Amino acid sequence: MKLTMVGSGYVGLVTGACFAETGNDVTCLDVDERKIAMLKRGESPIYEPGLSEMIQRNTSAGRLEFTTDKVAAYQDAEVIFICVGTPSDTDGSADLQYVLRVAADIADVIDTLGEHQSPKTVVVKSTVPVGTSHKVRDLIKSRTKAPFHIADNPEFLKEGDAIGDFMKPDRVVCGVESDGAAKTMNELYEPFVRQGNPIYLMDVRSAEMVKYASNAMLACKISFVNEISRLCEAYGADVKNVREGMCADKRIGNQFLYPGLGYGGSCFPKDTLAVCSMGREVNLPCKLNEAVHVVNQEQRGWFWKKITDVLGEDLNGKTLAFWGASFKPKTDDIRESPAIALMQMAIDAGARVKAFCPEGLENLRVEFPQAEAAEGMYECLSGADALVVATEWNEFRSPDFDKIAAMLSSKIIFDGRNVYRRSQMAELGFTYISVGRPAVIGAANGSKAAT
Repeated sequence: MKLTMVGSGYVGLVTGACFAETGNDVTCLDVDERKIAMLKRGESPIYEPGLSEMIQRNTSAGRLEFTTDKVAAYQDAEVIFICVGTPSDTDGSADLQYVLRVAADIADVIDTLGEHQSPKTVVVKSTVPVGTSHKVRDLIKSRTKAPFHIADNPEFLKEGDAIGDFMKPDRVVCGVESDGAAKTMNELYEPFVRQGNPIYLMDVRSAEMVKYASNAMLACKISFVNEISRLCEAYGADVKNVREGMCADKRIGNQFLYPGLGYGGSCFPKDTLAVCSMGREVNLPCKLNEAVHVVNQEQRGWFWKKITDVLGEDLNGKTLAFWGASFKPKTDDIRESPAIALMQMAIDAGARVKAFCPEGLENLRVEFPQAEAAEGMYECLSGADALVVATEWNEFRSPDFDKIAAMLSSKIIFDGRNVYRRSQMAELGFTYISVGRPAVIGAANGSKAAT
């Protein structure tokens, strides 16, 4: 099948490469000439494990190509996926200008092909408020009499595991309103669900809501366990033990219930706010989702207070080393990253900030130059007064603690991801502050305390 992906970001690139992997002819369209030039050279503009190799393999095979030519991309496509951004507007609502602009472009191109062409299927892949796919449909209809189908196909890709999620999905959700669209979507996704995972065909509005409801639920779990972690600290409990006991209940499970610095990235913050906005539009305040957002934003300030309780509020002359800049491991994405929020708090308090991230350094240099990018995890520590573990990359899980102690001015670690064992930190003489667990006070800073 001939497919076009409009937008070559995380969603468009992964979707396009994976569809090409199963034998489809895929064109990725983008207005960014620099990005398209990179892709034509076989270079991925984003870091996603396995993506560069998949792009190179399918480009070499002639199944994947990249262009800025809208007419060429739309004319020959049987299915057009809209994969452009829907950033939060100032009021939290989703900004749909890019989606609607693409819809207008599609309409203008297919109009030139005439009314007797085979109908194309226009698929909204972007995360959009309920009713947006119908806006796309109506806009296209207002500009052409050429036949087409409309569909909504939300993505459920985790950055860092996006290819695995696409190639072996736990479910595929498709909103359709015609037999033609249903047939097309079934054919496209059939190679990915041969092990029995379902394709859910439903109405378009329900499909749009599925994406928001799913992300809102996951965001809720994260804020829930972070709120519980604060209670654990107040009452002298250990959130690690509480979590294990709670998650043993099969009704609860253990996914997305890890305490830390709160969620970030391009999805959860934006989508939670969009749910709240949708509620306001129909006079149905989404109080739970509003609280989820508030708890998440407060989590960064709550952890920052842990740092100032130890180092003081005036950090002039102090240096903080940060391990991790991306909002999660296995991605270079620093959008809405809790790590960046903490770095900004440190800078505002007068501190010098040095940071290392296995894949996020280039984005850090471009988007947050206030922080000094270190080329290595230990180089980052040189002369620093404390280490802040902000993202749980595997590289940080079993470090050389003797080297850490030798390079830091003080043996202080603030662990926003609960990567290390408290007992080990106590044995090594570190002052160790984590999330939802009693603090460990190093021998050089007072009495040692751990269990």
